[in-house]
Amino acid sequence: MLEYKKPIPVPSDESKPYWDGLHEHKLLMPKCSACGGHWFPPTQYCTHCRSKDWAWSQVSGKGKVFSFVVYHRVYHPGFVDEVPYAVAVIELEEGPRMLSNVVGVPAEQLVCDMPVEIVFDDVVEGVTVPKFKPTAL
Repeated sequence: MLEYKKPIPVPSDESKPYWDGLHEHKLLMPKCSACGGHWFPPTQYCTHCRSKDWAWSQVSGKGKVFSFVVYHRVYHPGFVDEVPYAVAVIELEEGPRMLSNVVGVPAEQLVCDMPVEIVFDDVVEGVTVPKFKPTAL
C-alpha cells in the first residue's frame, strides 16, 4: 500500500458521527425533528429553526455542483500528482451544501449544475473521505 500523503481529517465531538458514517459508506447529516430540515456542518442547533431536537439521518448522496474552483498550483505536497484538480461546493438533494472533490471527469469539463453522486474514498485504515462523481445520465 502506498503511503497516504494528504492531510487526514481529525473529527471533532460534533462531527464524529459524520466521519463514522462515511467509514460505513453512509452519508449522514443532522436532521431536525421539529422542522425536518437537514444542515451541514453539524451544530448543536437546527440552522433552520434553532431547535435542539435533531438526530443524524442518512441522506441520498446525490446532488449537483453548486460552484467550483480548479487548482493548478500545488499548495500541499500530497497533491503534487493531482493538479489540476477540482474542489466543489456540492448542493445535496436534501439541501445542505458541502465541500468536496469531483472525480471521474477532467477539471475542464466540470460545470455548475452538473448532477453528481457520492463515492467513498477509503484513504487509510479507519478513514473515509467523501468525493463526488458525475451521475450517469
